[in-house]
Amino acid sequence: MSTPKHLLDFLEKAKSEDELISALEFLLTPTEMQEFNNRILIAKRLEAGEPQRLIAKELGVAIATVSRGARALKAFKSSSTLDLP
Repeated sequence: MSTPKHLLDFLEKAKSEDELISALEFLLTPTEMQEFNNRILIAKRLEAGEPQRLIAKELGVAIATVSRGARALKAFKSSSTLDLP
């Protein structure tokens, strides 16, 4: 996957949280925004040791979505020192 330089350059120009939200609303549909939010929530809850089925039920997503999130989290943790928000 190539580096999303144009995306990063665009988002870095936001000078406040409101501007960043506006930029994200410009780039993403409401559904995409919710999916990104869910991905972060899934990762945080997995990190806290919550069962995948409980996470899926409470967030209203498929267990496959949580399983994908678990795989993505594992890959992220092996290649990044960035902490989850």
